[in-house]
Formats: sequence, structure tokens, C-alpha cells
Amino acid sequence: MDLNNKRVLVVGLGKSGVASALFLQARGARVTVSDAKPQDQLGHEIPVLLDHGIAVETGGHGERTFRGQDLIVVSPGVPVDSAPLVQARALGESVIGEIELASRFLPKNIVAITGSNGKTTTTALAGEIVAAGGFPALVGGNIGTPAISLVERATAETVVVLEVSSFQLETIQTFRPKISVLLNITPDHLDRHRTFAAYTDAKARIFENQQADDFTVLNADDPTCVGLASRTRAQVCWFSRKQEGKEGAYVRDGRVLFRDAKGQREIMLVSEIPLKGAHNLENSMAAICVGALMGCEAQGIRKAVQDFKAVEHRLEYVATIRGVEYYNDSKATNVDATIKALESFRGNIHLILGGKDKDSDYSLLNDLLRQRVKRVYTIGAAAGKIESQIQTAVEIDHAGTLETALKHAAATAEAGDIVLLAPACASFDQFQNYEHRGRAFKEMVQRLAAETRNP
Repeated sequence: MDLNNKRVLVVGLGKSGVASALFLQARGARVTVSDAKPQDQLGHEIPVLLDHGIAVETGGHGERTFRGQDLIVVSPGVPVDSAPLVQARALGESVIGEIELASRFLPKNIVAITGSNGKTTTTALAGEIVAAGGFPALVGGNIGTPAISLVERATAETVVVLEVSSFQLETIQTFRPKISVLLNITPDHLDRHRTFAAYTDAKARIFENQQADDFTVLNADDPTCVGLASRTRAQVCWFSRKQEGKEGAYVRDGRVLFRDAKGQREIMLVSEIPLKGAHNLENSMAAICVGALMGCEAQGIRKAVQDFKAVEHRLEYVATIRGVEYYNDSKATNVDATIKALESFRGNIHLILGGKDKDSDYSLLNDLLRQRVKRVYTIGAAAGKIESQIQTAVEIDHAGTLETALKHAAATAEAGDIVLLAPACASFDQFQNYEHRGRAFKEMVQRLAAETRNP
């Protein structure tokens, strides 16, 4: 892909937007960056771009900015149906995302992982398994390191393991993973995709360019995943904790087995998987499928899984204070993720819920709230909606902020209880992102622990 002297517009100044702009400029493109946010909210990024001779537009998107571009690279946070992008396509301009751009420069051994929940854990674990199998491996994408930033470090032999979101998949054209993984599909991001069908279609794009010599890994226990199997031209590899499939990973008598054309082999005991919760058994089995399909030996896969530590902000243990355990699951940004978090504990939970609503149905939590939760502490813009949908199931404390919620939970919880941040919402009303929210929670818990030690 020749970029020299091409006019390229990057829309959105997130991590991937900045990385894309610098990548494009380094290859001779004439780059402009446009972001709707005001300049004072983008202070850290702008000086770096200006130093590299990149033109920066902030505070909105000028109509002329989008005209006459050879290529437009859109960041995941920018809706693909926004007026400037619709107009650009109507004028015949090429609009792609950073994942698509990166894939045109990355080696062909791409493992792409998506799903409503579990993407980050599975991506990180798959990367560890592939590396333990002796392959040079790089991990990136939606997990934190933009895919475009991996290009300079990759060789023809590198296996690139990418977490990809529905937002990123909306803007692919030729993106073709050697192994695609679809973990699960439950309602999420309906504020952007509008319908569950549209959201499902976006997820399914992960395998739309795959061919018969590629692999698609699917969850046999997820009805939507099962229904999508007919859409892929790749060879389907299943994982299931409830049933034995023809090919893939499954559980029998407390053991994880993998079956393919070469036969059946034992990978490890279920009890050897260190991550909490049934959902993490599924995530681990999906990552095991990736390793097995890459040709990794069972012993290496087993060791990589055993040594794996929980990813930050995913059911992350923070501290025990006066017999109360505190867990950070800030990555639980939808209802299904919160359900999985609640299912990971037997009960006595003090649950912090709330943030920016994504057109979610919080009444789906009610059965588990009745069974396992002592009290819910609501925060953020979605608090009122959440309270109206769960008021018959549990005691509610309208805390407003995360700090107030934690203080109230700490004052109420007794030894043996759990305080759990699993908000079922996006973070953008009060925080920059879910990582910012999770770090804030952990810092508050650590201050609480210090105050308890030194009253």
C-alpha cells in the first residue's frame, strides 16, 4: 500500500487515531487529524502531532476537511454513520478503520478475537499460549496497544493476536484473520448499533473474508454464535463447557480435552485453570483452541494457562479489609458481564452499578440480585434507570459517585462479604474510560486499607 504523498484524514484522536496519524506520516502521507472534542481536552496528543508536521483540527469536523482525501482512517469511537463520513463515502472516498489499515501491513498470521465479553482476557491468554508454543507473538488491538503500533515490531513469522471490537469491525474491507474467535454475543452497544441484529452483523464481520484454509472458533453454548456458523467459509472449531462437539475443546470428567482430525488429547484439569468463574473457563477453552490450531503442544498450553494472571479490571482482587474482599471488574461494561461477575461469587455481595447507559435492560439482573446481593450502590447518569428496573429485587443506595458508593459499602459490609465494582455501564459520564474508573476504584480501596491500618 503506497502512502507517499497521499492526502489522508484521521478522524478521532484516541490511542489508535494518534498511532495511525504518526504511522501514516512516517510513510510519506500528508496527514490531517480531525476531532470533535475541544482543544483543551486533547492537550497531551496535539503537541506530538504538530511536531511531526501533522495538521490538527479540533472542536468539530469541517465540511471541507473531508473533501479531496485519498483515504480516511476513522477511530473506533467515531460512529460510521456520522454525517461527514456518510458524505465522504457518497463522494467515493475510501473510509477504513485502524484495524483495516494495520492488517494491510501486518504478517498473515493474525488471530482476531471478539465477543461481547471476555475479549481481553482471552486475547491476553491466547498470546501467552502462542508464545509458550515457541512462536514469536505480539498482542494488541482493542486490548490497549493499537494494532498499527505492532507493524514495526512484526516479522513474517510473527503471530499477531488482536482483540477487535464491533466498532473496529464496522470499518474493515479486506481484514482476514488466519484464526477468528467469536466468544459470545449478548446485547451491548445498542446505543450505537441500535438493534441486536445490527450488533450481531458487526461481530460476524470478523470472518467475512476468511477462506477454507482458515479457522473460526465459536462458542457451542451460545445460540447466536451457533447460528452464525453458516456464515463463515473457514473451518469451524467449537468450544463448550456443556457438550462434546465434533472438533474443538470440551469438558469431560473435570478435564479439558481437544479433538481434531488427529484425534483427541487431554490438555489439562479444569481445576488447574486459575481464573474465577464459568465464563473464564469458556475464555480459557477458546484460547486453548487457538493454541491447538497453531500447533502448540498440550504441555505448553497447560503451563501457559496455569501461569496466567487475571487481567487488570477483570474480576481483579484488590484487597481484604476487616474481612471484606474488594474486587475491581470495571471492564463489566454491560449487563451480561455483570451477570458473569455475580455468578463468580456465592453471595453476600455489595454491588456498585452505574455509569453511562448503553440502552441496556438492567431487569435481567434481578434474579441474581435477589439470590446473591445484599445491597446495590448506584452511581452515574444511568442510576435512575437502573433503580427503576431493579427496585423490587434488592436494597438500593443512591450513592451518585464511585467514592460515595465505596464509602457506604465499606461502612455496611461485614466480614465475609464482597464489595464488587461491576457497573454494567460505560464509564464516559464520570471517567475517561473503564481503565480510569478501575484505577480510581483501586486507589480508593488502597486508601481505605491504609486508613484502617492507621486510624
